[in-house]
Amino acid sequence: MALHVLYEHAAGYALFGVKEFEEIGMLLPQVEASILDLSRFNAIVKLVGFHPFKTAVAALNNVNAISEGLLPDDLSAFLDTTLPKSSKKTAVTLGVADPKLGAAIAEALGVQCSHIGAVPEILRGIRHHFPNLVKGFSEQSAAVAQLGLGHSYSRCKVKFNVHRSDNMIIQSIALLDQLDKDINTFSMRIREWYSYHFPELVKIVPDNYMFAKVAHFIKDRKSLSQDSLEGLEEIVMDSQKAQAVIDASKMSMGMDISVIDLLNIEMFAKRVVHLSDYRQQLAGYLHSKMHNVAPNLQSLIGDQVGARLISKAGSLTNLAKYPASTVQILGAEKALFRALKTKSNTPKYGLLFNSTFIGRANAKNKGRISRFLANKCTIASRIDCFAENPTTVFGEALKQQVEDRLKFYESGETPRKNLEVMQEAIAVASEQQAAAKKKKKKNKRKNDEANVSAQNGATNGADESVLNGSTVDMDQTADVANGEPKKKKKKKSKVTEAES
Repeated sequence: MALHVLYEHAAGYALFGVKEFEEIGMLLPQVEASILDLSRFNAIVKLVGFHPFKTAVAALNNVNAISEGLLPDDLSAFLDTTLPKSSKKTAVTLGVADPKLGAAIAEALGVQCSHIGAVPEILRGIRHHFPNLVKGFSEQSAAVAQLGLGHSYSRCKVKFNVHRSDNMIIQSIALLDQLDKDINTFSMRIREWYSYHFPELVKIVPDNYMFAKVAHFIKDRKSLSQDSLEGLEEIVMDSQKAQAVIDASKMSMGMDISVIDLLNIEMFAKRVVHLSDYRQQLAGYLHSKMHNVAPNLQSLIGDQVGARLISKAGSLTNLAKYPASTVQILGAEKALFRALKTKSNTPKYGLLFNSTFIGRANAKNKGRISRFLANKCTIASRIDCFAENPTTVFGEALKQQVEDRLKFYESGETPRKNLEVMQEAIAVASEQQAAAKKKKKKNKRKNDEANVSAQNGATNGADESVLNGSTVDMDQTADVANGEPKKKKKKKSKVTEAES
């Protein structure tokens, strides 16, 4: 049996013939020892053929195809012309590093491929001694080719990453959770800090965000008067509360603090207010991204729960591949493994517990509604992932199904069948798609008509100018033919009037 090994380099494809394959297969430790010795390795491996890449674009296309388990045309032609054919006496085996590429070669060319045994060690030796095995090739040129192809491949993967929008959602929800924790901590700190000076304000304004804004507005409580009532009303949105703050400031039990301390409290309250405002802007950004990436999942369970599911799964594609049982307990891995270890009851829900549907269900029905909701989330994520035209029709229909199931658990009202609901949703989606296409065609026709009218107007203007010019020329020509040009006529008439 003859063994040949295929090595894919950044500079091209190389095919090596391996001598004494059976002995090498039996003496694998000797192969490992001879890897670092070039003279011993040359006795084992011999270069059969080398196919260099013509351009960097060709190298990038080939490495992209190989990374996806496909057989490039260049590699197919190279193996077809260089690899010896199998016969009855000698069977040819091709050693490859990637089993997916080996399967593609075997399917396309009918060559037996192997990636086990001595093949990995031989490939390791080829990779180590490759600049010395190919004539006219140096370590410097090999390093330049590898660096250039590595940069191109990485840039291509980042540029054409299908999950790049998912990455924005993952980072946004992570930052949103961190901001919630930080704002809560900072709000408690500002409440405790400012309460040394104005302790009664905590009971009057219990909201953290509003408390920070009021503290930033008041500063020193002794400076409050009836003139500050309008400003307080704008912040607390209640005239009674604003008046209560002013009344409490006049008989407060708080201590007097210095100007520097008040200045630091004011700066900290301002930072808390700005963080809260940025948190609202980030929530709006997350809403828009979820509407573009996963509109049905957003319609079903909301922005934050859907974003947390995508973040926990890693991407929308991974979430779409999960079964409903995995989506149900996603986020409760510790509780699941603890239950399996102690042989106790497994958790009923994970991140889905934050959904309003589970909170509205009775204690005995929480597990059932969680299982049903996970099923609908799986359907919504698959529609969002693989649909060509994003729409919220299916998410709203699935949400209504969950609502009907909650009513069924409470009152026993029989919900509609899933087939009927999905057929109606498909019909509505097709109608919306047809209306969108019709509107697009209409807008395109209007634009075409506007362009044609503009072109016609320009052409008519040019024609009129040409016609006017030709008329003047014809008039002048006629006057000259009669021997009475217009200019001479005018001069003659003036002279006649003067004489008279």
